Amino acid sequence: MWQLRFPMLRRQTRAKDLKTRLGILLHKPELGHRIRTSSKLQLGSRWRDSSHEVLEWRESFDQLLKSKSGVTAFHTFLKTEFSEENLDFWLACEDFKKTRSKTKLASKANRIFEEFVQSEAPREVNIDHETREITRKNLSGATSTCFNEAQAKTRTLMEKDSYPRFLKSASYQDMTKQATSRGISKRSHT
Repeated sequence: MWQLRFPMLRRQTRAKDLKTRLGILLHKPELGHRIRTSSKLQLGSRWRDSSHEVLEWRESFDQLLKSKSGVTAFHTFLKTEFSEENLDFWLACEDFKKTRSKTKLASKANRIFEEFVQSEAPREVNIDHETREITRKNLSGATSTCFNEAQAKTRTLMEKDSYPRFLKSASYQDMTKQATSRGISKRSHT
C-alpha cells in the first residue's frame, strides 16, 4: 500500500535493491576480482599528482574537489557503488556556470534537467520534491544560477555520505599508503 502512495520511495527502494545485487556481484571472487582489480589499476594509472595532494584529500571535501586527480579517484570509487550520478550532476553544474551564451545556457539547462533532475530521469539525483520544483521553475529563465539549490543539496549529500566512505575505501587507503611511503622514501634519500 505504501508503494502506491509514495512512488519516489518505491523507485529509491528499487534502485537500492539493484545496487545491492550488483554490489554482491562485485564481492563474488569468481566475478568481482577482475572488476575490483581493474578499478584499482584504473585509479593507479590516472593518479599522477604528488603524494602530498593525495593526503590533502582527507582534510576536506573541498580539497578533493579542487584536485583533478581527486575528482577522478572519487568518481571511480562512486562507480563501484553505482552512485556516480551525484558527482556527474555537480560537475555538469560547474561546467554549466561557465556558459556565457544565452541560447547555449537554455539548451544545456534543459539537458541537465532531463538527465539528472526531472522525475524518472535516466540518472536522477536524490533531491527532495521541493528542490526539484524550484529547479524546474528556474528553467523558465535559465541563468547560470538556476541549479544552485539542487547542486548544493547533492554536494551536501556527497560530503556527508559518499566522501566518508571514500576515505575509508580500500582504494583510498592504498593511495595514502603509497603516498606516505613515497614521502618517507624521498626523505630518506635526501
